[in-house]
Amino acid sequence: MQDEYRTVAREGVHETEVNRSRFLCALAPAATEREAQEFIARVRKEHPGANHNCWAYVIGADASVQKASDDGEPGGTAGVPMLQMLTRREMRYVVAVVTRYFGGVKLGAGGLIRAYGGAVGEALDALGTLTRRRFRLATVTVDHQRAGKLQNELRSTGREVRDVRYGEAVTLEIGLPDADVEAFRGWLADATAGTAGFELGGEAYGDA
Repeated sequence: MQDEYRTVAREGVHETEVNRSRFLCALAPAATEREAQEFIARVRKEHPGANHNCWAYVIGADASVQKASDDGEPGGTAGVPMLQMLTRREMRYVVAVVTRYFGGVKLGAGGLIRAYGGAVGEALDALGTLTRRRFRLATVTVDHQRAGKLQNELRSTGREVRDVRYGEAVTLEIGLPDADVEAFRGWLADATAGTAGFELGGEAYGDA
């Protein structure tokens, strides 16, 4: 697994104009190919009168799925430069749709490549990106008396408490970088006088 990846901070649209043609770049995070395709379908529906709805997406922290479409523009002048912009910026789990409303002036192949790639680059700058880092999920089990104090100490040391469940004991789910696991075991033993349970789970990604 990759240690980290970058993705778009939020869904949004950014518009640019090139020689009277309007280029609207819609960007969104997408966890799966299906999510990406649903977003593309939604944008198409919003712009039924557009000349083209070209798209590209990159799924997987290792960019294992990369697809693009020129949607009627000359081959290689729209989807590919969009995809290249996403991969050049090291974006993952992201989908981009550039909707073009033709303004009457032909841009030529070079102009189209610059316009479509540029629309994605400008949208990424406008909407912002964030880095998500790989971590291990871990479960801490502690008695009710110590739970509140432990939660406060976890938060004050910058550790994210992802979930809290109350039963006979209190179960806290946290995320830890791999490198911190052993140090955390020692810290937890000190903080709870050795009374807390600690169990490592699987891997996930979270905001860096």
